[in-house]
Amino acid sequence: MRSFPYKPAKKPDLRSPGRYLLWLAGAQRGTLLLGIMYGTIWTVCQALTPYILGQAIDQGILPGNFSRLTGWVGLLVGLTIVQSVSATLRHRAAVSNWMQAAFRSAQVVGHKVTRSGDALPQKFSTGEVVSTCASDAMRIGEIFDVAARLAGSVVGYLLVSFLVFQSSWQLGLVVLIGVPLCGAAMLFVIRPLQRRQKAQREAAGQMTALGADTVAGLRVLRGIGGEHIFVERYRERSRETQLAGNKVAYSLADLDAAQVFVVGVFSVAFTWIGALQAVSGQIEAGQLVALYGYAVFLVSPIRTAADAVSRLIRAQVGAKRIIDVLATPSAVHDAETTVPAPASPSALLDSVSGVVVAPGGLSAIVSDDPAKSADLARRLGRFEDAVLREAEVRWGSEALHMMPLREVRSRIVVSDAEPQLFTGTLREELDPAGNHTDAEIMAAIDVASADDVFDGLEHGLDDEVTEKGRSFSGGQRQRLTLARAVLTEAEVLVLIEPTSAVDAHTESRIATALRRTRGTPEQTTVVVTASPLLLGAMDTVAFLQDGALLAQGTHRHLLDTVPGYRKVVIRGEGMDGHATPAEATPKATTPEATAGANARDDVELLDNSSTHGGGN
Repeated sequence: MRSFPYKPAKKPDLRSPGRYLLWLAGAQRGTLLLGIMYGTIWTVCQALTPYILGQAIDQGILPGNFSRLTGWVGLLVGLTIVQSVSATLRHRAAVSNWMQAAFRSAQVVGHKVTRSGDALPQKFSTGEVVSTCASDAMRIGEIFDVAARLAGSVVGYLLVSFLVFQSSWQLGLVVLIGVPLCGAAMLFVIRPLQRRQKAQREAAGQMTALGADTVAGLRVLRGIGGEHIFVERYRERSRETQLAGNKVAYSLADLDAAQVFVVGVFSVAFTWIGALQAVSGQIEAGQLVALYGYAVFLVSPIRTAADAVSRLIRAQVGAKRIIDVLATPSAVHDAETTVPAPASPSALLDSVSGVVVAPGGLSAIVSDDPAKSADLARRLGRFEDAVLREAEVRWGSEALHMMPLREVRSRIVVSDAEPQLFTGTLREELDPAGNHTDAEIMAAIDVASADDVFDGLEHGLDDEVTEKGRSFSGGQRQRLTLARAVLTEAEVLVLIEPTSAVDAHTESRIATALRRTRGTPEQTTVVVTASPLLLGAMDTVAFLQDGALLAQGTHRHLLDTVPGYRKVVIRGEGMDGHATPAEATPKATTPEATAGANARDDVELLDNSSTHGGGN
């Protein structure tokens, strides 16, 4: 049993698909060499079997020498036992090599996803990235599965060529030249197969991407009546993938037929020439039997070679897709020369807006354009180094993007507006690192006023969370995400619209709890919101107009002295006195997201006007 994930290997070689495959081979060279050794032993035993049969006939049966016959039969039995054991070990090593290559590829893609920031989603859809792990990684593993058989087939082919030369140099030349020619003949069928497999891979990737995106927005689609449109699109993509798959099947059928035909022609020609030499007395009867056995054996190397070429093509297509993902420049990474992060809590200064977040206590950011305040929060969280090189954020006296990324991530945490939950137990969801006791987890849940979540959970913290937390309502997901953020105990915690999906009474409890738990000199909390209930609990509020700092002070002071601030806050105030999601949530950037935001806003407004406690 091998532990997973694997230990970090050297940086993947992304210069070409071939070099990436060689990098994988180097990362598992031990089991790969072991598989090749077992595959070679297994094939050599098969190749020697006809030779031993021929010797048993010529030296034991024909002259009537029982002792020699017994010796050759005993050798044949021993060879059969070795062949059986090596076949089992070869298969075990082959499967291990396949799974190692596939999982290591999935692992490096997973690491890339977690470290690339926003760069990857901007280039690939979710479905395309998932397809690289679910499909391409497995296809890459196939070439390492066949590697042991291929190496053994090469050794077996050379051994048989040598043995045949001992009987007849003419037949030896037939084997030495004929087998490579048979393999080359397969290329005429394999080349079209390569083109069709590439087209089928692209069609399957597009279908997977569309399916993933549709499932992710299924609730919104149903709400706006657009479900049938996406179903029809998926049906079209599925049909295109099916037709592309049919073309691949045609080429695979051609390849199988070509293998049977080419190998059959070679075997018949080889056996016929051997029979003619036996009739003319050039070779013995036992040698003829051995030659027939060689002809049967040589079918395997030819087919293995054709199978390896076919798998290599699929592996190269898959490796190309994985390289495309891995070669995407990360949005954040450590600079060649880093500067130390401040040793103690320090101020954050945003050069674009002019906002200064003092260390300790609770601060809020309000903007006449919600997208501007959301962008500021992302800059404070160092989401994109390219942005920070032009719009510098300083932490203490140094540039934030020049500091070690690991330290920035451990000390500055941003909780985005869209709650993201993953599959697993609720305990693992809220405390992924397992650093907190159940009592501490429940305390964080109390801060987020998410106690009602347990009403429908039979096993409490051990209850399984469905994919993306679909079993919870939008408000429950948002509050669980807030509890997870509080549990990080980050030095700087940035919360983007943490209460946009809850009612006023729940929001008031959250504001009070945040002040109680995060209002310390050692911890800095920045809240991006336009909700008066949250703003009233803040130590200081920064108001942005056109993306620049216009005024800063307490919520009450800004209401009394800054008309623009009052206009934004009052405009965002609903019937129950807190900001409505339509004003507080950053603007959507896609038609589907816009439709989803509008549908969600309608639902939340209805909830806010009719609910008097408990949250969603």
